[in-house]
Amino acid sequence: MLKNTLGWMAAALVCGGCSQPGSIVGMAPAELPMPKQIEVVFNHNARSRYRSPLTGEWRNGDDMEAWLIEAIDGATEEVLVAVQELSLPKVAQALIAAKHRGVLVQVILENNYRQAWSEQRPSRLNQRERQRWHQLNRLADSDRNGTTTADEVFQGDAVALLQAANIPLIDDTEDGSSGSGLMHHKFLVIDQTTVITGSANLTSSGLHGDAGRPSSRGNVNHLLRVNSPELALLFRQEFTQMWGDGPSSKQDSRFGLQKAKGSVQTVKVGDIRMDVLFSPHPRRDSNHGLNLLAEQLKPAKKSLDMALFVFSAQQLTNVLREKIEQGVEIRLVADPGFASRPFSEVLDLLGVSLPDHNCKVEAGNQPLDQALKGVGTPRLARGDKLHHKFAVIDNKTVITGSFNWSPSAAHTNDETLLVIHSPQLAKHFTREMDRLWESAELGITPHIQRKLERQKIRCGDGAMRRQGELT
Repeated sequence: MLKNTLGWMAAALVCGGCSQPGSIVGMAPAELPMPKQIEVVFNHNARSRYRSPLTGEWRNGDDMEAWLIEAIDGATEEVLVAVQELSLPKVAQALIAAKHRGVLVQVILENNYRQAWSEQRPSRLNQRERQRWHQLNRLADSDRNGTTTADEVFQGDAVALLQAANIPLIDDTEDGSSGSGLMHHKFLVIDQTTVITGSANLTSSGLHGDAGRPSSRGNVNHLLRVNSPELALLFRQEFTQMWGDGPSSKQDSRFGLQKAKGSVQTVKVGDIRMDVLFSPHPRRDSNHGLNLLAEQLKPAKKSLDMALFVFSAQQLTNVLREKIEQGVEIRLVADPGFASRPFSEVLDLLGVSLPDHNCKVEAGNQPLDQALKGVGTPRLARGDKLHHKFAVIDNKTVITGSFNWSPSAAHTNDETLLVIHSPQLAKHFTREMDRLWESAELGITPHIQRKLERQKIRCGDGAMRRQGELT
């Protein structure tokens, strides 16, 4: 495991350059052992510290970028990358260095992030794309003098670096389509033996924070590294199906619903069982991811912890309703931005409905008769998001991956959904849940209440959408 630059006690004793005064706080908390062959890192981990590449100051968290680069640097044969977005120049440089060592490197991105940002013109971008361009341009200003030179732009553009090094790269339009719903995978396969996956996009915002916002700590994320040739084979097969013969005129890549429709596959990593599902599936296909999630939630006897970026699947709310009636203890923290959207199932769990901009309520909407007390949104720095997609069931089973709890993840996007049966790993995710829970605002927050009141004035009670009507 990558060692922190300073341990817990050293961080308490040494304060030069720290972001807050150091003090001796006693013995370090007992370290939780990792399962054999598995490692998990959290970029908001309160028990680790690293120096932020944005501010130079010490901050809480695992340095997931350095951890990832260390894994790439150890590759001797092959690095396969399938990620929605890659905009970290140091990761690109590590991939280029691997190629120079004779390692096969192949990269798949989501089509919206395929073009080098330095080739884009901000005036031709929409607002969100323009904000991203300015963020990346600011990050490229390596001497922080307010002016980005041509060399800084090139060295700060991860995709341009990969292109210049002739590393083969495709996106989800390589199959001749306009792209899948989203190529939303976040995984690497190294030397056919190691899989790295989780919730994090390979961006500054995904790992460290936003340029120009000293309070930002990045979207709340995690990554797993699993050393298992059996698991690597499954991810490699998924990658190969999407890759086809790579950049060519044959267009034999397969993304989205064009891929072969697979069911859950199970491997053993040591004595740990892992269930793996790659999406998407048609709605009529019973193998889809929401069904797998429902199957995992239903046997819960004691507790369910969930930390979710997006939760918009009524099917899963119906399962949680049953668990509440059975007395299962439920804690859910959701991203504040998505929790208050009209399609959010967080609102259902809070016992309220929010009409959309057309004053329509989603078809089949079923808010709880009584609000669930164990629902909250964490307090985060402005611009940061809760980006996890994990659950812990009865302190022994972990659900994770790129898969948001939404119909889009199940039926249109290229996604990874993992179910890991390991009480030892579950302790690490429970500790992360505890950290988020400590600062969460529970129930209907002032932000949600204001939205409810505004829409009540505008729409009354709202009109129910007809089944099948677009949302």
